[in-house]
Amino acid sequence: MNKEELQKYIGTEELTVIEAMQKIDANTAGLLYIVDEKRKLSGCLTDGDIRRWIIRTGDLRGRALQMMNRNPRYLLTTELHKEKKGLEEKGIYSMPIINADREIVDIVFREERVAACGITTDSAALEGVPVIIMAGGKGTRLYPYTKILPKPLIPIGEIPILERIFNRFYKFGAKEFFLTVNYKKEIIKSYFFELRPPYKIHYVDEEIPLGTAGSIRLIDRNFESPVIITNCDTLVEADFGKILEYHAASGNSITVISALKNIVVPYGVLHAQKNGIVASMEEKPQLSYMINTGMYIVDPIYLKLIPEGKVFHMTDLIACLLEQEKRVGMYPISENSFLDMGEFEEMKKMEERINSGDMN
Repeated sequence: MNKEELQKYIGTEELTVIEAMQKIDANTAGLLYIVDEKRKLSGCLTDGDIRRWIIRTGDLRGRALQMMNRNPRYLLTTELHKEKKGLEEKGIYSMPIINADREIVDIVFREERVAACGITTDSAALEGVPVIIMAGGKGTRLYPYTKILPKPLIPIGEIPILERIFNRFYKFGAKEFFLTVNYKKEIIKSYFFELRPPYKIHYVDEEIPLGTAGSIRLIDRNFESPVIITNCDTLVEADFGKILEYHAASGNSITVISALKNIVVPYGVLHAQKNGIVASMEEKPQLSYMINTGMYIVDPIYLKLIPEGKVFHMTDLIACLLEQEKRVGMYPISENSFLDMGEFEEMKKMEERINSGDMN
């Protein structure tokens, strides 16, 4: 591995949460090896370490030094004969090679880690877990496309977005879906009837728009286990099995899958004092937030809070739970793990990412 390639997997102790997530997104290996000010190996930082930090502290300004594993596995240049054995140990997908001064001179990876881009698919993780997909909206922000096709059938890389969502959950073992439909619903039904997918789709006919949660009360089923609810226009690249495990272990009434979102202000920003005095200027500052991806894990008892026959949104359900002092949690994912096709510009980005092979 040359020096330029090597730097993709190396970060400093002063990297912020945002910087570390961006660098991990770029290298697709799911980790960084951290070095101190003398360029000596001091730790390893994974996307899981960052996720646990955000869940525990909510702090996006934390540094790699605070989040990293301070006892990373490594090989000395004199121990290269152990390379194969070391990588075959359970859970070891990469290992840095360091010299006598603890400087990283190379990194070796197991091929399957690189191929999987850090996501391990457990084909039984969602077995028996119902998935509700909200697909009743008109998609007005995507006119004129949605004058012809319903938004869920707009192709992204030749495959409709809704089919991609089904396929992603199916890879994790989900086999039963509840699809709420309204606008151009017969076209949606006809498409999947002809497709004959290997999973079961229960259609929930929404006669009048009921918001992003209202139509859930039309489902004639008493769920006994946590339910996944998601929008029909977003793709989430994550380990759904781990998300479900986290929800069960956390005691959350609802878990919101959240993604990092970086927004660059395209202007120089003035920081002012009293009397119109400029204290400083900041050129194109970056703002960072954890945003709602539109995917949720919900304990079924709380679905009864959704009123019947009224417009009601998932944000309204969350507000009700917060008012009742129930535990509302989040599961953070990186910016590159979430794509939204709700607007033309975002749809274009989604097509580019899928065509490049970054997301399946």
